[in-house]
Amino acid sequence: IAMSFIWLKTIYEPKKHPRINAAELAYIEEGGALVSMDEGKNTEKKEKESQWPYIKQLLRSRMLLGVYIAQYCITTLTYFFLTWFPVYLVQARGMSILEAGFVASLPAICGFLGGLLGGVVSDFLLKKGCSITVARKTPIILGMLMSCSMIVCNYADSSWLVVSIMSLAFFGKGFGALGWAVVSDTSPKECAGLSGGIFNTFGNIASITTPIIIGYIVNATGSFNGALVFVGANAIAAVLSYLFLVGPIKRIEL
Repeated sequence: IAMSFIWLKTIYEPKKHPRINAAELAYIEEGGALVSMDEGKNTEKKEKESQWPYIKQLLRSRMLLGVYIAQYCITTLTYFFLTWFPVYLVQARGMSILEAGFVASLPAICGFLGGLLGGVVSDFLLKKGCSITVARKTPIILGMLMSCSMIVCNYADSSWLVVSIMSLAFFGKGFGALGWAVVSDTSPKECAGLSGGIFNTFGNIASITTPIIIGYIVNATGSFNGALVFVGANAIAAVLSYLFLVGPIKRIEL
């Protein structure tokens, strides 16, 4: 609740910001941002428009569907670390619960650092004149390739080597977590919020299915080897989605 008041007092759309000038507004618009989303709205509509036509159009967009699918895959990585990683350390690597608690924080720290660095690299590429497609896809693809390294843990004997590999994998997940930037770059202005909602929905579906699927794999096989392959395969699927489904990143016009 407190943050909502801070948000209302400090966040403005560009044209309504009390301290913006014409040069800043032009700079923002030249960078591809939407500065006048409220223009052209029909305030005299008597009935609220149905969102279903917009949902159909968004899901029929190959580019956005690729972004949504990739978000499902990337969130699968997140929820492996949130739910099963400590259990993996205890059951598969023989750590105590106390040890697992401390060790499980290391990949999370690396993920935090990866998230910051991924954004920095993306902005750096844009400033160097790279296209928005290259600037967004490069960190995402490199990050997901790093995340695939967790499969190597199936062949590692040292617990600390496993932790190092997992830290690299979660660093990669953070480095490649630019999905919201891509959604902002691509969503049509008529339903940008709806597009973000669908993006979140795909991610939340992964938060439901991932713990269940991993549980079934571990129960059926008696080990975590298949579970790590499953999570690593999702990272590969995210790479394939951005390479072959998303295509050039550009804003959709409805």
